[in-house]
Amino acid sequence: MWQTVLLLGAANLFMTIAWYWHLKFKSSALWLVIFISWGIAFIEYCLQVPANRIGSNYFSVTQLKVMQEVITLVVFSGFSAWYFKESFKWNHLIGFCCLVAAVFFVFKKW
Repeated sequence: MWQTVLLLGAANLFMTIAWYWHLKFKSSALWLVIFISWGIAFIEYCLQVPANRIGSNYFSVTQLKVMQEVITLVVFSGFSAWYFKESFKWNHLIGFCCLVAAVFFVFKKW
């Protein structure tokens, strides 16, 4: 079960890098950053697919998706604070609390 969370975290780190690293290199050719991003995204797929395969033994597809979205935003928040020096604001915290509520409702056995 924890393998899924760890693999999703690593996969999302690679995908976040693939999508956003190049924004500091806007003078680089677009075709080049696309090519490099595809290479980075390949690593993401090599982690994401096993995460979902393993996770499907424990979680529903909906639970996997909600978990992945929360992990994505946590990873992105850390990445944007570290790489882009963007600050984490109060409204971000409120939004994350809403996501935690979404996780609660999706995972709760009714």
